[in-house]
Amino acid sequence: MQAAHHWDVLAEYEAKLITESLKMHNLPVYFETTDTHAPFYNSYKNLLTSQLVQHGAEVRTVAHGAGRVTFTVDVIEHKDRDSRRSPPGSWTLLAGGIVVAAHAVDHWSTPAKLLIPAAVAADLYSGNWIEDTEFEVVITTQVQKGVQLVHSSSNIYYINGGDADHYSVPEKKTRKVLLTDQG
Repeated sequence: MQAAHHWDVLAEYEAKLITESLKMHNLPVYFETTDTHAPFYNSYKNLLTSQLVQHGAEVRTVAHGAGRVTFTVDVIEHKDRDSRRSPPGSWTLLAGGIVVAAHAVDHWSTPAKLLIPAAVAADLYSGNWIEDTEFEVVITTQVQKGVQLVHSSSNIYYINGGDADHYSVPEKKTRKVLLTDQG
């Protein structure tokens, strides 16, 4: 997930699933009013609301007779991940070895020399310049009617480490105030 557009794609996907579940239960839905100060939460709620309406769901502004839509986001930071890509220069090294072998046979024929620029291009475009991310999010969207879950769906996405704060709700800071009797 690298853009708000991806959040909208998720919202559209969930809206389709929720709408199908709601048809089976003949159930309107509502969202509780929450402001988390985390960009994903507020945006996803608005995007999901819009997508539900566009897909024909009855979305209410009050809870009376409606199922409650909730979602949770778990940000996971993995430790000590191994690289999934070959080290930079692997393709160039391989091509260089082929060229050396070809030299022994052809005395540096032109086709063998062409492998070097092709290998450099493969190194540049094979993803070696992209760092592996150590962050994932698990986004679970649910619809609850009373004590019954009528819909539950979880999705897992890689996110950029610098974007983790988009998904995390800031902790509320509390202060303890000591009142003393000065009299």
